[in-house]
Amino acid sequence: MKLWLSSFVILLFISPAGFASSRSQRAHGASLFNASGCSHCHTIRNAGGHKGPDLSGVGRRMKKGQIRKQIVEGSKRMPPFGDDLKDADLADLISYLRSCRDKKKM
Repeated sequence: MKLWLSSFVILLFISPAGFASSRSQRAHGASLFNASGCSHCHTIRNAGGHKGPDLSGVGRRMKKGQIRKQIVEGSKRMPPFGDDLKDADLADLISYLRSCRDKKKM
């Protein structure tokens, strides 16, 4: 019983900190998206460029590893950004993009 109660109390203190941390990661990722020039080519929620695909629902369509690979390696039309981003910045950018889960408009 004491072990269960101790675990519960620890979980209560850790959970809000984890949520706040992920919220700040997403906020930092959003600022990186704009500061790094991603918004020149990509649109999110009707803001940004139209050279690349609309990323409003990318978090629903792609897994974390797929997003990471796309950013790091690029593609035919998108240059690679693996050398331009620190690991922590890349993780925050991915966290932000994963939070973009808008439904596709018809």
